[in-house]
Amino acid sequence: MIALVATGLTPDPFTYTPLGGKVEGQAFSRPFQMLATLLVAGCFSWVLRLWLRDAITWGPGMVWVVAGLAMMAWTWVCVLRSRTVIDGLVLQQRWIWNKRLALGELAYCKVIRMPGLDWLVAPRLYARTLSGKFLVFYGATPALVAEFSRLSRELADFRRM
Repeated sequence: MIALVATGLTPDPFTYTPLGGKVEGQAFSRPFQMLATLLVAGCFSWVLRLWLRDAITWGPGMVWVVAGLAMMAWTWVCVLRSRTVIDGLVLQQRWIWNKRLALGELAYCKVIRMPGLDWLVAPRLYARTLSGKFLVFYGATPALVAEFSRLSRELADFRRM
C-alpha cells in the first residue's frame, strides 16, 4: 500500500471539517420514534390478547413469536437510542450495530430525502468507500442534514479535481 501511495496510484484522502468541529444529533425523528413505539406496543398487546384468549399456546411455534417480538423490541430500543456523529475524522452512527466510516476512505456520498416527509422519514446519507463498501447514515436534525449536504458537495468537488 505504501508503494502505491508513493507512486500516486491511489486517490488522495478526502479531508473534511464540520462547521463547529463536531455535529451530533438524533438519527430518527420524534414522530418516527412515536410511530415505532405504537407499532411495537400494538404487536405486543396483540400477542398478549391472543395468549389471554387461549388463541395461542406455548409450544414450538411460540418460540418464533417470542423471537420476532424480541427482534422488534431490540430494533425499537435502537431507534430510540440511535445518534449520528460527524467530526473531522469519522462519520458514525449508533444503531443495531455501530456504523463507522473514516472520512478519508469516503469515495462517494449522496443525501437521500423524501421531500415534505423529513418530519417522519429521516434523511439519510448514502456513502461508499474507496474499497466499494457502502453504508447508510440517518440524520433527523437540521444540523445533521445540513452537514450531510455540505459533506456531499465538498466530496463531489474534491473527487472532480
